[in-house]
Amino acid sequence: MFAFFILHLTRIQIIGVIDLLGGRAVHARGGKRSQYAPVQTAAGVVVDGDPLALAGAYVERFGLRDIYVADLDAIGQGPSQDTLLASIAQLGASVWADAGVTSVAQARGALATGVSRVIVGLETLHSFQDLAGICSTVGGERVAFSLDLRGGIPVLARDAVIPMRTPVDLGAAAAHAGAGTVIVLDLERVGSGAGLDVRLLGAIRRAIPGVTLLAGGGVRGQDDLSRLAAAGCDGALVATALHNGAITYPVRLKPDTTQA
Repeated sequence: MFAFFILHLTRIQIIGVIDLLGGRAVHARGGKRSQYAPVQTAAGVVVDGDPLALAGAYVERFGLRDIYVADLDAIGQGPSQDTLLASIAQLGASVWADAGVTSVAQARGALATGVSRVIVGLETLHSFQDLAGICSTVGGERVAFSLDLRGGIPVLARDAVIPMRTPVDLGAAAAHAGAGTVIVLDLERVGSGAGLDVRLLGAIRRAIPGVTLLAGGGVRGQDDLSRLAAAGCDGALVATALHNGAITYPVRLKPDTTQA
């Protein structure tokens, strides 16, 4: 009897993150938005808080095809930064817009700026019925549900009529509502270099096998991407690890060695 090894070279999608606050690209850390400072550099490119410079670095330096833009003003119920969203969308990457969308009208408005997908975040969502309405109107393939957590605990809007459930149950509810993508985003881990809760991600993957699954918050480098791929994630939202060069693109994941 002979033993042989099969190498599984897994690919994982990298989505560069831009957090907008007052028209500036800021560096998110721990979900404490009032303390976010402008991004200074990204992989040697001087950004100095310019969102278009950061987006350009993602597209030109890393060759990224997707950019996640969080409009923190809109998420905080302030004015949306539609002009910046439209400008970033014109740089050639698909833009995923997290702009506090909670209604069909807001989803349509965000898509009208030229973005490819709208994010509906748990922290601003009123009900899963609202999410279902958005998905059925604009198409679930254009909607990503952000499963917002803080230290593993779901973050709910004050007016939400959503029972407090486990993250796994909430992810399953979003998939049932029609969202084509679920993003597991732990705000406490963002910019912290603390790593990811791979066990939770694996449990959510098993609960929603037919939905695109992304992870965000705490990605430290290439090894974390390998762990995410092994847990069944399709991609990751990344900012700090791209800025400091811990992750290069295209990503070369470590092979998964299985003895047969």
